[in-house]
Amino acid sequence: MSTVADDALAAGLDHFRTLEARQQPVWPDPEALAAVTTRLEHAAPLAAPGDADTLRERLAAAGRGEAFLLQGGDCAESFADAHADRIRNKVRTILQMAVILTHSASTPVVKMGRMAGQYAKPRSSDEETRDGITLPAYRGDMVNGHAFTKESRVPDPERLEQAYRISSATANVVRAFTTGGFADLRQVHEWNRGFMSNPAYARYERTADEIDRAIRFMDACGADFDALRSVEFFLSHEALVLDYERALTRHDQRTGRAYDTSAHFLWIGERTRQLHGAHVDFLSRVANPIGVKLGPTTTPKDALALAERLNPDDEPGRLTFITRMGAARIRDVLPALVEAVTWAGVKVTWVTDPMHGNTITSDSGYKTRRLSDVLDEVAGFFEVHQALGTVPGGLHVELTGDDVTEVLGGAEKISDAGLALRYETLVDPRLNHQQSLELAFQVAEMIRQ
Repeated sequence: MSTVADDALAAGLDHFRTLEARQQPVWPDPEALAAVTTRLEHAAPLAAPGDADTLRERLAAAGRGEAFLLQGGDCAESFADAHADRIRNKVRTILQMAVILTHSASTPVVKMGRMAGQYAKPRSSDEETRDGITLPAYRGDMVNGHAFTKESRVPDPERLEQAYRISSATANVVRAFTTGGFADLRQVHEWNRGFMSNPAYARYERTADEIDRAIRFMDACGADFDALRSVEFFLSHEALVLDYERALTRHDQRTGRAYDTSAHFLWIGERTRQLHGAHVDFLSRVANPIGVKLGPTTTPKDALALAERLNPDDEPGRLTFITRMGAARIRDVLPALVEAVTWAGVKVTWVTDPMHGNTITSDSGYKTRRLSDVLDEVAGFFEVHQALGTVPGGLHVELTGDDVTEVLGGAEKISDAGLALRYETLVDPRLNHQQSLELAFQVAEMIRQ
């Protein structure tokens, strides 16, 4: 694998620079940006192309109903939170959710984190005004600082390199946890240690007891448990800041194709999915499995055009449609999209994002969501696919492994007043550990049906 030395391949990858690129930082110093991206072009890859190919196969299986994708992590990672305890808690939460899904629904689960690169976020406005002062909007730690000061909010290209270094460290920690014994299924009880005081954890512990008994039975039968000691765990983020993504794109001599090695899986957001825009053009030219967020304004024509542009060879597992309609609209909007894609014979993996379409502002002023709305959108997603005889292939959620109070409801009955207790997100509200397990149990029931 090497940097992109092939002139024709490189020219294609750089074509996005001639197109409209929305949600991009306005870098004040082009020379500083060029120096950073040049260094990134020679940096080690964060994700191996061969692993991206494996993920494509796993996503193809999910599209056929032979597996289920579980993708979760922070709305926007922060540099300050990239330490081992927080990473471990997120990995543990995804592993616990996967155990619930696999055990309850007898379905292999493809595990993917919104981790090691989710450092940039699209914003509804380029600017933010407080007390009569207007500054550039916070676009994630990869771009600028969260503090509301003129110095902090200036986009700084050095942050791209910092994001790379912290992503590399995060990826190493994730690998250590998923291959070094922490993920061993025989540790299924240990993952729940210290979290036994409420219904979601108690229900998880009953599941762990059943798994433990099954493992002891198989052990008595002489089974080989090497496969239980580690798990496949893939990394993903929104491919938003194109200067960063282009700098980490490499030519894979094994296949002759270009791979964005910043992650195994990249997706295009609802705000940047313009058919002839820069984001669609760039991701159409890399070989990674990719996703596109589809909101309630998406038409069947839009979906089919995106599929043709991003996956012209109709390769299974290449393209994932991540629907984010909102609980009130998913049952009305999604059927036409699924029907059109299915009738056209297009191969996509359908995944639900029940978070972004259900954002509200609480009476006390917090940006939040109701867990009941999140659960209802997931239910609507499954109902639509069940009615059409199509495959609900996965779940994409914003979550944390910590006991934050950012989403209303759940067994803990988090109220508007309770949001202030541990509201820690810098951008969007996330499910906490217990709410994530509650969601997993509901999804397991739907898969089983």
